[in-house]
Amino acid sequence: MRTSIATVSLSGSLTEKLTAASRAGFDGVEIFENDLLASPLTPEEIRARCADLGLTIDLYQPMRDIEAVPEAEFARNLRRARHKFELMRRLGTDTVLVCSSVSPLAEDDDALAAAQLSQLADLAQEFGVRVAYEALAWGRHVSTYDHAWRIVERADHPALGTCLDSFHILSRGSDPKGIADIPGEKIFFLQLADAPLLAMDVLQWSRHYRCFPGQGGFDVAGLVRHALTAGYDGPLSLEIFNDVFRQAEAGPTAVDAQRSLLVLQESVGLSRPPAPVVPTGIAFAELVTPDAEPVSALLGALGFTRTARHHGKPVDLWQQGDARILVNTGPALRRDGTALAAIGLESPDPEGAARRAEALLAPVLPRRRAPKDAPLDAVAAPDGTELFFCARTTPELPGWRADFTDTASQLPTGTRTGTRTGTGTGIQRIDHLALTQPWHHFDEATLFHRSVLGLQAQESVDVADPYGLLRSRAVTNPDGSVRIALSVGAAPTEDGAHAQHIALATEDVVAAARRFRESGGQLLRMPANYYDDLAARFDFAEGELETYQDLGILYDRDAGGEFRHCYTRTVGRVFFELVQREPDYRGYGAQNAPVRLAAQHTAKRLTGG
Repeated sequence: MRTSIATVSLSGSLTEKLTAASRAGFDGVEIFENDLLASPLTPEEIRARCADLGLTIDLYQPMRDIEAVPEAEFARNLRRARHKFELMRRLGTDTVLVCSSVSPLAEDDDALAAAQLSQLADLAQEFGVRVAYEALAWGRHVSTYDHAWRIVERADHPALGTCLDSFHILSRGSDPKGIADIPGEKIFFLQLADAPLLAMDVLQWSRHYRCFPGQGGFDVAGLVRHALTAGYDGPLSLEIFNDVFRQAEAGPTAVDAQRSLLVLQESVGLSRPPAPVVPTGIAFAELVTPDAEPVSALLGALGFTRTARHHGKPVDLWQQGDARILVNTGPALRRDGTALAAIGLESPDPEGAARRAEALLAPVLPRRRAPKDAPLDAVAAPDGTELFFCARTTPELPGWRADFTDTASQLPTGTRTGTRTGTGTGIQRIDHLALTQPWHHFDEATLFHRSVLGLQAQESVDVADPYGLLRSRAVTNPDGSVRIALSVGAAPTEDGAHAQHIALATEDVVAAARRFRESGGQLLRMPANYYDDLAARFDFAEGELETYQDLGILYDRDAGGEFRHCYTRTVGRVFFELVQREPDYRGYGAQNAPVRLAAQHTAKRLTGG
């Protein structure tokens, strides 16, 4: 189906919004009146600009407080409407959105509302305009879609139909099944928005917290199915009021918006993009750094061994068990400290995963590849992290591993290049990766990882940071072999970016922590008050809690089991976490996050970095 987006959903000037919508692949736009009023372009110039960009103007909106008012007031409303209909003729659009009245002058009289809307439709018809009547969730007397439809049906005018808005319908808990009983030709427009499930005033909820379909808690797809059953064949249009989107760059927001509609159309059977290919494991995590020595020292203390080097690039492979870390010191890389730049995802069908990503508008990354390099497809996540789709490596089919030459037995230990042979700390694999998102990409990142990678999203949680709140949401594959924790918070590092971390799984975190410390590694210290609280909440074996306090180990327990974890100091923008997870524990120690965050801020203040 055709796709459209309201200009109110994007940031910037009207020209910038139109350009972003066109580049993202939208077919049309809804012109929000405030955007037109603030534009230096005439209606004719806006019309021409849309035509040049390949956009139709599908709706002009909103027209407010029209119906069920005293005759003198209605006469003034018709004068206002005549002016707007002439404006629409100049714009080249034929549908206007009329919201149910919130005016204190409005009367609770359906017959009057129908009669006045019919008169409005008479006037609209003279200009070739259709009137789409929408029930605002906070309308004074008309606040539900079925009530609005009864008024439209009573008016019985060919130029009067209804506009369905998923937010107004679902935020009130209305049953959308009745949509299927509305004649499709009388559904003049369909506006879509999702939202997190919040307990708050519906007007504030609507004005600040709407999001794109698939990013909130509403069953938007179910509502669309009912509209399609009714016979609706107009555009799927997004109308999003969101403080974050209105401040973020319009281009990426428009792409995220279009992706949400692609996924929505897939879910209701309107399109068939390549099927999701769920990753089955983490092949590697890649760090970029201007100086390999601090990273090498940290990996060596963690028990990793530098096992191989890329045959054509300054990239070293460090490994312990099935945990693999690449350290990249290429000259073109950023000079502002160590960062987690890329993730290798093991996939049963790397090419299929790449096709899915490209179909859902993920940026495909060009690669500088030598003739002998393994073919690896890569796309960019919303935060810029590179995602490589890798076949699982075996001795017979080494895949990406064939790009590396073994070096562990060839070079001396402890050289400046960072070659170290770790003694091993019992690390088995990467348990999870924690990626801190730019403040305006959190919802986009969740939708991206769910739709492009096929990962399942857990509930969003908020944890206290010393300087605000940190919001986190994990995405995972069914067996937990791929876990990515997405977060956004208030406390950036000195360069303006948030720290990221790699969690490493071990069967004995106490032994791993001791070996790390004995090898010269520094563990993050936790306050004594935390352990006093643990003693009050849980029973521990004699000496167990003292051991945890000595090593800085944090503890959590839920119905599925126990979780023990500790943290290294931060190098650049990256730190490591050692975790011991019982199989049925599904969390990430969120209960302990405020303590960890405070400890990191304290450590940074004491060390000056």
